[in-house]
Amino acid sequence: MQKHSIFTFSAIASVAVAAARFIGIGTGAHCAAGAKALGVTQTPAAAGEAVAVDVVGTAIVEAGGAILPWVPIKSDAAGKAIAQGGTGEVLGYAITSATAEGQKIEVLLKF
Repeated sequence: MQKHSIFTFSAIASVAVAAARFIGIGTGAHCAAGAKALGVTQTPAAAGEAVAVDVVGTAIVEAGGAILPWVPIKSDAAGKAIAQGGTGEVLGYAITSATAEGQKIEVLLKF
């Protein structure tokens, strides 16, 4: 699995954040369920630390459940990718699939 980040932004974590999770705009924390995201964290970070966030291109995201390729995705309450299912912000489209929570998928980010 690979990723192609076209634009990476530096954010300051307001709380501890995990790698490969959606991060909220201006929050420095994992994205809220169904909310708009800044992008996807590349590495984990402790509160107060800078973290690289993939904003444009593709990114590797931890799945919050089973996801089929090319379905729209959104964030769950822990910043993991889940199938959009009709409500919430579409953050991108799954390029690869996941059969269970915790697996990593490649996502085409929607800016």
